[in-house]
Amino acid sequence: MDFIPDPSLDAFRHEIREAINADLPTDLKEKQIAYAGSQNEPEDSLTWMRILDKRGWAVPHWPVEHGGTGWSPMQLYIFNEECTNAFAPDICWGSSHMCGPVIYTFGSDAQKERFLPEMRRGDYYLAQGFSEPGNGSDLARLRTSARREGDRYIVNGQKIWTSSGYFAEWGFFLVRTDPTVKPQAGISFLMIKMDTPGITVRRIPQLNGESDLCEVFLDNVEVPAGNLIGEEGKGWSYAKFLLDHERTTSSFIFFNKREVARARAIAEAETQDGVPLIRNPVFRDRLTRLEAEATALEWSVLRELSKEEFKYHPTAAASTLKVAGSRLQQAICELEMDLLGARSLRKFAYDAHDRDAAPLWPDYSETVTPRALVMRASTIYGGTLQIQKGIISKLAFDL
Repeated sequence: MDFIPDPSLDAFRHEIREAINADLPTDLKEKQIAYAGSQNEPEDSLTWMRILDKRGWAVPHWPVEHGGTGWSPMQLYIFNEECTNAFAPDICWGSSHMCGPVIYTFGSDAQKERFLPEMRRGDYYLAQGFSEPGNGSDLARLRTSARREGDRYIVNGQKIWTSSGYFAEWGFFLVRTDPTVKPQAGISFLMIKMDTPGITVRRIPQLNGESDLCEVFLDNVEVPAGNLIGEEGKGWSYAKFLLDHERTTSSFIFFNKREVARARAIAEAETQDGVPLIRNPVFRDRLTRLEAEATALEWSVLRELSKEEFKYHPTAAASTLKVAGSRLQQAICELEMDLLGARSLRKFAYDAHDRDAAPLWPDYSETVTPRALVMRASTIYGGTLQIQKGIISKLAFDL
């Protein structure tokens, strides 16, 4: 396969880069440079989404009839890469990449009219209610129940690791609506307002000093039956649709490309006994291997975007990208931390005043250790490493 970039896309990349540089507020960019891989502040995600919506770029991958741009896969790739390289905040993934596609694919016309414009505009943050205590990525074991009573569901149970659940106005939840059938067949997809009586959200302190992740308790929560997306009992299929629909995003390719370049910059700038660390054979070997892995991962993503025929099931391909991309995230962050040594302990939270007060500390030394700690979870969230290997084993090799 020929991986030479299409020169006709150069003008498009220039247009996107210029627009992002013009639109991205300086304070948001500086905060993202400091965090660089940690959790975005949800209000920053919504702010950036609203800015993009003015250009019609908030959900560029959606169908045109629902607010998408009609860009080609490579144009979408360039747009996402330029946003990452500019240190723009992530948009609200819960609405743009997860719940939104489920609604415009399986939802009713009334649900599309109600939810999709609000999601596109960044009117509110959307939380994901999938994982539960004791089952994590094994969604077939979920226990949160939704019992139909007339024109409503009564929901009881608990969710965990719900990102920004404390801030979200809405959540999309997988619930068990039929306990009498096989586990996968009894799951449904519900939209639930987070301020509904009976919902309690508790934030979970994290190693990096943040507390973005939450526990969500649902005690006799009444949800209108009209908030059921698609068909009752089809939630398992919708969850798999999410993985297949956005399988290249699970590779974290843009983060990995940007951060491996940052690792090289650190290795060239930091010294030991007056000698740049890039000349240390151990560090040079680690860096070179990671650069090669990042290139190989990008080629795999581009093969997906080119619609090249695959021998294996698309879900197996998605899981393969997830395994490779999450492991690479961890390895790159660990290298950055090792290259910086004591400098990697600079601080645990973004503070513009601290940056001005510490001129002898290079910008690249900010929040390296907290970022590495966050990335320890990259092989857990979005489907654990063990679950992904099981999917690959079953769907790719029929084991």
